Amino acid sequence: MNIRLLQMKDNSSIEKVIRDCLIEFGGNRSGLAWEDDSLHHLSDDYNHSENRAYWVVEEGGEVLGGCGIAPFGNDDKICELQKMYLSQSIRGNGIAKELLNTALDFAKLHYNQCYLETLQNMHAANRFYMKNGFELLDEPLAGSEHFACDAWYIKNLM
Repeated sequence: MNIRLLQMKDNSSIEKVIRDCLIEFGGNRSGLAWEDDSLHHLSDDYNHSENRAYWVVEEGGEVLGGCGIAPFGNDDKICELQKMYLSQSIRGNGIAKELLNTALDFAKLHYNQCYLETLQNMHAANRFYMKNGFELLDEPLAGSEHFACDAWYIKNLM
């Protein structure tokens, strides 16, 4: 498996991975990434700024997952780990940790903290974030756009 930066040719493949995961966990509803207009053209959102990026996991030419880093809200010291989703076929083999480390190494170059929001029923993901140094918050940070998320985390990058 290979981790690389998102390219325009990957847009439809990563959108399918994200939508399949959201359906699997009941996230195909209002207030979640499901409704993000950017899902159709993620490369446009991530490839035009030095402080944001999105990586995909590829195997045999097939995109099987990804995650991104982008600024969060109006605080230029906080980024957000965004749209981290993996196809069922590659979960549990260590690639998620490698993908997360790739994103956090990038984030450390630009930010002091990394925020993320998810769903409580994504049990394995929640354990994964805590195991990797994210601390559970009682509520979302001000400026959150995904009002249906019910689990929020922060990690110090310094």
